[in-house]
Amino acid sequence: MSNLLTISPSPHAKGKETVSSLMFGVLMALIPAFLCSLYFFGIGALITTLVSVGFCVLFEWLIAKYILKTKPQICDGSAILTGVLLAFNLPSNINPFIVMIGALVAIGVAKMTFGGLGQNLFNPALVGRVFLLISFPQQMTTWPTPIKSRFEYFNAAFDHTFDAATGATPMSHDMLGKTDTLDMLFGATGGSLGEVAALALIIGGIYMIWRKIITWHIPVSVIGTVAVFTLLVWLIDPTVCVNPLYHLLGGGLMLGAIFMATDYVTSPMSSTGKIIYGIGIGLLTVIIRLWGSYPEGMSFAILLMNAVTPLINKKFKPTRFGEIKTK
Repeated sequence: MSNLLTISPSPHAKGKETVSSLMFGVLMALIPAFLCSLYFFGIGALITTLVSVGFCVLFEWLIAKYILKTKPQICDGSAILTGVLLAFNLPSNINPFIVMIGALVAIGVAKMTFGGLGQNLFNPALVGRVFLLISFPQQMTTWPTPIKSRFEYFNAAFDHTFDAATGATPMSHDMLGKTDTLDMLFGATGGSLGEVAALALIIGGIYMIWRKIITWHIPVSVIGTVAVFTLLVWLIDPTVCVNPLYHLLGGGLMLGAIFMATDYVTSPMSSTGKIIYGIGIGLLTVIIRLWGSYPEGMSFAILLMNAVTPLINKKFKPTRFGEIKTK
């Protein structure tokens, strides 16, 4: 009886990709941006990332083993990736206790409450980030100033980073248009770990597309929508919207478009659905940035479109293997 096989209808297809290989592939793509955050924010970036990853893995193991009574799957890399992405949405000088709370919300509420990997409706890291933003607004919007010399770097490495000098992010209302775009491209700006070095995030995105971990549809539709929308508003009234380059390179746009919005579980399945999903994220991001109270709208836009994903999937279903479309 132990040799019984489970038979399922054809067609049968087998690929070399596994959950672990995909998760660790995304982690590989995040390495350039992580190295930039270490360079510009020093040891604080490392502490925040390690605390976030550690508690995400711990909470997933505890909940799976003692509450859900299932075998913990922490080795698949999903909890590690959630921890890294959560850290990328936080300032490097934030208190580790707050990071722990964010990890608990991301894993315990946004992921494991729905049953674990593959069943969550919303992106766990973004749920944790938005919860912390609402609960700890001052700590979540106190940005460390980037380290611009090796002397400052080694000082920060041996100093307690919670008291580091702070400044504004380029997307703050009083800083829009005042930050050099090259600094935004290469990382010498204030903000969360994932808001620096847009170029490093783009390199990671190209790597994932090359590896076929993600497709181009969501990143291109998000970035293209933001570019077109902000350009139109800028041409109509420059007092309402600054140069579109600031919106493309600043804030969490690149991180969100490339690494957060492309989450397999919370994004549409079909190519058409992905494009509609990306356009929705781009429009909502610009609307929140220009006319909302928050200078950054990427997280809210992605979560709102996560909620719409089931409707998009219902309308735009991917073609079944072997199916011939008819008009």
